[in-house]
Order: sequence, then structure tokens, then C-alpha cells
Amino acid sequence: QVQPVESGGGLVQAGGSLRLSCAASGHTFSTYTMGWFRQAPGKEREFVATISSTGGSTFYADSVKGRFTISRDNAKNTVYLQMNNLKPEDTAVYYCNRDRTPFTSVQSMSRKNFGSWGQGTQVTVSS
Repeated sequence: QVQPVESGGGLVQAGGSLRLSCAASGHTFSTYTMGWFRQAPGKEREFVATISSTGGSTFYADSVKGRFTISRDNAKNTVYLQMNNLKPEDTAVYYCNRDRTPFTSVQSMSRKNFGSWGQGTQVTVSS
């Protein structure tokens, strides 16, 4: 399986915004739930947001609810994470991943551990 490729990270001041992109390969992209996760220095990787195969259902970690928005464009095999009102505690490497079976729920993907990850994209929020 080829891992998705994340992009769009950078350095931003607290209160600012960034939009991350995740480009995936394969003609079956539209059948899989996709998710964003992040790992801060010295911490375990954590769930951020997931989106269903059609984009009709989303699920967020409490820490980002109301500030982050996950979306997808199945025609472009791409998932996005719009991050607004960023805080220093959002500083992390952000990764996206595809669930391993099609048409899973957004909640179930949020609880899974995945054995393979892409390189991620660094987000740094200064205070």
C-alpha cells in the first residue's frame, strides 16, 4: 500500500490558520474513511479528525472541535484539514491515513492504530 502524501504545514502565529492537504493514490479512494492524526514532540500519536468515504460524516477530537474542519474531494483523491484559531498546543507533525477496510465508521477509525505512516507535515504554532 502506498501511503498518502501530506503537505501544507508551516510556521504560524497563535490565532492563525493553515490548510493541510493529503493526496492519496488508487482508484478506490472514494470507498475509504480517511483521517488526520498528529504527534507532538515526546507524545504519542493522537487522533485529530476522520471523514467518511462520501464526506457526509465527520468526527473530531474534543481538542480541535470548532476550530478544525476535515473535508475531501474524491475527484482529486485528496483530503483536507482546515485549521483555524491555531494554538501552540497544536504544534505537531500531522499525518493522514486511510482506513484498511472500506466504508468503516468515522468513530471506529479514530480508535485504530496503524502500522504504516507517511512522512507527515510539520505544523508549528508560535505564541
